[in-house]
Amino acid sequence: MPIVVRIDVELARRKMSVGEFAEKVGLTPANVAVLKNGRAKAVRFSTLDAMCKVLGCQPGDLLEWVPAEDTAEETAETR
Repeated sequence: MPIVVRIDVELARRKMSVGEFAEKVGLTPANVAVLKNGRAKAVRFSTLDAMCKVLGCQPGDLLEWVPAEDTAEETAETR
Protein backbone atom coordinates (compact mmCIF):
# COMPACT_ATOMS: atom_id res chain seq x y z
CA MET A 1 0.00 0.00 0.00
CA PRO A 2 1.47 3.37 -0.92
CA ILE A 3 0.27 5.14 2.26
CA VAL A 4 2.48 4.40 5.27
CA VAL A 5 1.11 5.18 8.73
CA ARG A 6 3.75 6.47 11.15
CA ILE A 7 1.77 6.64 14.39
CA ASP A 8 4.24 4.30 16.07
CA VAL A 9 7.12 6.68 15.32
CA GLU A 10 5.30 9.63 16.86
CA LEU A 11 4.25 7.58 19.90
CA ALA A 12 7.85 6.47 20.45
CA ARG A 13 9.11 10.05 20.19
CA ARG A 14 6.71 11.06 22.95
CA LYS A 15 7.15 7.86 24.99
CA MET A 16 3.37 7.42 24.89
CA SER A 17 1.69 4.03 25.07
CA VAL A 18 -0.98 2.90 22.63
CA GLY A 19 -3.47 2.70 25.51
CA GLU A 20 -2.77 6.27 26.65
CA PHE A 21 -2.95 7.53 23.07
CA ALA A 22 -6.21 5.66 22.40
CA GLU A 23 -7.81 7.11 25.52
CA LYS A 24 -6.76 10.69 24.72
CA VAL A 25 -7.91 10.43 21.09
CA GLY A 26 -11.16 8.64 21.92
CA LEU A 27 -10.44 5.38 20.09
CA THR A 28 -10.19 1.81 21.28
CA PRO A 29 -6.68 0.32 21.43
CA ALA A 30 -7.84 -2.18 18.80
CA ASN A 31 -8.73 0.65 16.39
CA VAL A 32 -5.36 2.31 17.03
CA ALA A 33 -3.73 -1.02 16.15
CA VAL A 34 -5.71 -1.15 12.89
CA LEU A 35 -4.44 2.35 12.03
CA LYS A 36 -0.85 1.62 13.10
CA ASN A 37 -0.67 -1.57 11.06
CA GLY A 38 -1.97 0.06 7.90
CA ARG A 39 -5.12 -2.07 7.77
CA ALA A 40 -7.51 0.89 7.89
CA LYS A 41 -9.34 1.68 4.66
CA ALA A 42 -10.08 5.27 5.71
CA VAL A 43 -9.50 7.80 8.47
CA ARG A 44 -12.03 10.45 9.39
CA PHE A 45 -10.71 13.99 9.41
CA SER A 46 -12.06 14.37 12.95
CA THR A 47 -9.95 11.38 14.04
CA LEU A 48 -6.89 12.73 12.25
CA ASP A 49 -7.51 16.09 13.92
CA ALA A 50 -7.70 14.46 17.37
CA MET A 51 -4.52 12.45 16.74
CA CYS A 52 -2.63 15.57 15.66
CA LYS A 53 -3.87 17.51 18.71
CA VAL A 54 -2.81 14.75 21.11
CA LEU A 55 0.60 14.32 19.49
CA GLY A 56 1.18 17.99 18.66
CA CYS A 57 2.04 17.17 15.07
CA GLN A 58 0.91 17.67 11.48
CA PRO A 59 -1.00 15.06 9.40
CA GLY A 60 2.13 14.60 7.29
CA ASP A 61 3.96 13.41 10.40
CA LEU A 62 1.47 10.54 10.69
CA LEU A 63 0.89 9.66 7.03
CA GLU A 64 3.41 9.28 4.23
CA TRP A 65 2.83 8.43 0.58
CA VAL A 66 5.37 5.98 -0.82
CA PRO A 67 5.09 4.96 -4.46
CA ALA A 68 4.44 1.26 -4.96
CA GLU A 69 6.79 -0.62 -7.28
CA ASP A 70 4.07 -1.48 -9.78
CA THR A 71 2.88 2.15 -9.79
CA ALA A 72 6.42 3.33 -10.57
CA GLU A 73 6.67 0.80 -13.41
CA GLU A 74 3.34 1.92 -14.88
CA THR A 75 4.43 5.55 -14.73
CA ALA A 76 7.72 4.76 -16.49
CA GLU A 77 5.87 2.86 -19.24
CA THR A 78 3.53 5.77 -19.99
CA ARG A 79 6.32 8.30 -20.47
